[in-house]
Amino acid sequence: MTQTALRAVIKGTGSALPRHRVSNAELAARVDTSDEWITERTGIKFRHIAEPDETTATLATLAARNALDAAGMTASDIDLIIVATATPDQTFPASATIVQHALGCNGGVAFDVAAVCSGFLYAFSVAESMIRAGSAKNALVIGAETFSRILDWEDRATCVLFGDGAGAVVLSGEVGTRGALATRLHADGQHNELLYVDGGPSTTGTVGKLRMKGREVFRHAVTNLASVMHETLDAADLTPADVDWVVPHQANARIIDATAKKLGLDPAKVVLTVDQHANTSAASVPLALDVAVRDGRIKPDDIIVLEAMGGGFTWGASVVRM
Repeated sequence: MTQTALRAVIKGTGSALPRHRVSNAELAARVDTSDEWITERTGIKFRHIAEPDETTATLATLAARNALDAAGMTASDIDLIIVATATPDQTFPASATIVQHALGCNGGVAFDVAAVCSGFLYAFSVAESMIRAGSAKNALVIGAETFSRILDWEDRATCVLFGDGAGAVVLSGEVGTRGALATRLHADGQHNELLYVDGGPSTTGTVGKLRMKGREVFRHAVTNLASVMHETLDAADLTPADVDWVVPHQANARIIDATAKKLGLDPAKVVLTVDQHANTSAASVPLALDVAVRDGRIKPDDIIVLEAMGGGFTWGASVVRM
């Protein structure tokens, strides 16, 4: 892509977390687990759990407002809202329309994307494509989840892994060297039984609970993430040495470490927030991005790689010049 091409540029980032922060020790009081067991296997120390008045849409709205403030923009500037979530407020309408109304920018395009933990990458790619096609000028891309609502709290192998939260970015079309340089997405539906929710409107008529075979997911995650990151960097005509920061899906510290080693990346260049937030699914990548932008690690013109893998399986990566 030439320097005169229109690119989707990240103008601002934002995030939101539920008020209730839960430590491993607190979780151990209600689940057969311990701080040592969770930390050794996942790297997680804390997670945030939504209160009854906190929903995917309310968290998404707060994250969106913070991203707009960071971008120096108002809701009236936005003509596209995409919310990536596996835990919408309602079966329909889309949570994006709830966010749109809360922000007061009704009339533009608003819809949800469901790709579980890869959802933000899928939504980011759709927004980028619409901006480059001229279908939108300024977009809010939001990853938001309340996974605590679909967890089986009797299953210590899964309930300790997840948390709630939201992250958002404002994307705007600009000509220049900044913005999304390359994105690659994949899916493989044959692995449904490895990570899924055992319910749905068309099957059981219930929301269902999350089920996962962790060991198999771990193996696929390391292989798929390393592969798609190489693929995306190649598409951008870059190498791992050109990358300033990797912002990975915050599923498990061991997956993140193993993927970095497979790529030969310096662990110091990898943004890690799983210890504080646990796995927030579609919110994971934008939440971690916002943390690293606000603490000054990620700076303008840095080359960053966003990557994630989730149920489906779905996976993807995006290379962005900030």
